[in-house]
Amino acid sequence: MGEHGWFDKRFMYEESFKTPLIMRWPNKIKAGSKTDAMVQNLDFAQTILDAAGCPQPKDMQGASLIPIMLSGGETPKGWRNSLYYRYYEWPGYHMVMRHDGVIMGNEKLIDFYPTGEMEYYNLSSDPKELHNRYSDPSAKYRVAALKAELDRLRKLYKSPQSEPYESKRLQKGLQILKENGPIGRKEMEKKLREAN
Repeated sequence: MGEHGWFDKRFMYEESFKTPLIMRWPNKIKAGSKTDAMVQNLDFAQTILDAAGCPQPKDMQGASLIPIMLSGGETPKGWRNSLYYRYYEWPGYHMVMRHDGVIMGNEKLIDFYPTGEMEYYNLSSDPKELHNRYSDPSAKYRVAALKAELDRLRKLYKSPQSEPYESKRLQKGLQILKENGPIGRKEMEKKLREAN
């Protein structure tokens, strides 16, 4: 609460992105086992279907967590080595700019795609994500690798980089920010209504 100047949990920064998942399944999950395997909330439905012995529809985007649950704390072979994140509700109630990104191991690339701003962090050397190294020449190869992975994941999840049904509202919101600087949610909503 308050990290990176925000009182919100919709960013890809570690304080809101990384959330512990605790599970209990007697006689299945080894008590006290832990793993650093990367999972997402989109894995939950497929995990429940798998546990119930139901088929998993091909259009679902997650993966069953059963292999992790039964591994005794090991990351199963073939498990994902990167995660995709996307936040798209702007301008809106929380006033968090639309962004997406990828995390691979201890590295993270965040793309605030409506404005073209990008951030790169190495969590090993900068765990609080305070030093954006996107333009650092010594990081250019790592940034390129993360960009390639981000593009792969965008295609995998069929993630659009613009929302045409909201493009006028989005453009107006960006214009309002340019003209007024940072403003609160209520003021932004008022200005958006006045613009219509």
